[in-house]
Amino acid sequence: MSRIVSYRGLLADGAQERIPLQTIRGETGYRIVELEIMPNTPGVGDVDHILQVFTIQQSAASATVDFSAQELIGAALFRQDANYVDITGRMGSAVIFDNIIFNQDIFITLKNARGNAVPCNYLVKLEQMRLAHDEATVATLKDIRNND
Repeated sequence: MSRIVSYRGLLADGAQERIPLQTIRGETGYRIVELEIMPNTPGVGDVDHILQVFTIQQSAASATVDFSAQELIGAALFRQDANYVDITGRMGSAVIFDNIIFNQDIFITLKNARGNAVPCNYLVKLEQMRLAHDEATVATLKDIRNND
């Protein structure tokens, strides 16, 4: 049986936040089911917010999104032009790699590609599931490999 857990917060431009999910035995798995972002002050400012979710800690937040990066499990974009119009619509757009199951902490980064130091809200919803011992081992080993 699975359930949905939500994490939300406000990230400063260039910031990174850890979502603590790791357990001792690693038998609780997660998968992203929803990812949303909204500016701290909607309708104010000229922004290109890029939010990314990783399975490993990043050295710095980046505006570059690379779908071939194995540690990337989700990304969201919110664009607002100088006339304060939401260019992306629906409060941004998101891409989620929902086939990836993880059992370790995740890391969320935010970067404004336009250089304005404007904070942004995020909401990430995770499906929580019980992993069998062999599934937990595989998920943990994948995380260890990504850290190398």
